[in-house]
Amino acid sequence: KLFCYPQKNCEVGFNCNLGRYMMGFALSGLGLLVMYFLMCLYVSFFEVATDAAKLFECIAGFGLGGSSIAMFGRVGGGIYTKAADVGADLAGKVVAGIPEDDPRNPATIADNVGDNVGDVAGMGSDLFGSFAEATCAALVIAAQSLDLVGAGWDTLIFPLYISSIGIIVCMATSFVATDLRPVKNEASIEEVLKTQLTLSTVGMTIAMYPVCAMFMPSEFYLGPKTFTSTCVDSFVSSKCVTMGPISAFCCIAAGLWGGLIIGFVTEYFTSHSYAPVREVARSTETGAATNIIYGLALGYKSTIIPVCILAGIVFVSFSLMDMYGVALASLGMLGTLGTCLAIDVYGPIC
Repeated sequence: KLFCYPQKNCEVGFNCNLGRYMMGFALSGLGLLVMYFLMCLYVSFFEVATDAAKLFECIAGFGLGGSSIAMFGRVGGGIYTKAADVGADLAGKVVAGIPEDDPRNPATIADNVGDNVGDVAGMGSDLFGSFAEATCAALVIAAQSLDLVGAGWDTLIFPLYISSIGIIVCMATSFVATDLRPVKNEASIEEVLKTQLTLSTVGMTIAMYPVCAMFMPSEFYLGPKTFTSTCVDSFVSSKCVTMGPISAFCCIAAGLWGGLIIGFVTEYFTSHSYAPVREVARSTETGAATNIIYGLALGYKSTIIPVCILAGIVFVSFSLMDMYGVALASLGMLGTLGTCLAIDVYGPIC
């Protein structure tokens, strides 16, 4: 754990915690690198102009492999961390009567290892699976469009540019927490990390518009026909995309800001700094029954805003660009993955 008694010790300890950045950038960078390597490999076996759909259907196996490993990492890591946590608490608090995370309790070693296994390895593999699936889904849908295939290779791999820009933006905003607005005391850590995440979202939003304008065609049809032959005056469909760069930007921005809001809502309902968690703690004064009932009710209540936001993102994205827009929105939500994972990994490492 990181205890910030002197101001300098807190700042040095926070800045030296490079493992969280390594985890976030390694996950995003490795996923992009391996996926692009596979594309370059399969291009030698398939002709992009005629067999783009088959090429990216083969690439979709990358997402399946990531999901398979994520299942074992997330479930196995979660079981281990819970077992270690409960075991350490039973051995320390109940049997020996010493506080939690006390250095006199050897079981705290297993507890700390469990935190890293569940919150770092498990979470990392889970997010890697989500990242791979979202990218593969966008690539497969794009390959079905005759207009996008005809626009060239750069337009086809546009989903990879989203994640690439995200890595660069997250690298730039990482200096905010270490140099521009450093941590002064323990209470300011949460505020600094939230500022870093917000700036990453703002920077990603600004950076994505020129990228969309550069690589997305103005008009295209998301199907095996062309825009001019299908999207006539009497035909209305979300697969007929007009103002392609703006539509793509809106889908990505919806995912970016929707993910940010969901993160802040989750923090509000789970952080001890806000009223909901404190009210759950106060409910224990009247017994376990009221604590369980209040906790369940609060859990149900906490899902209302995230579900509404997700529904809104899907509706806007599908209306603009059909399923391709939904895939771009999911990539937008994962665009700040480097910063998000660095914040998540901060806890177990420290």
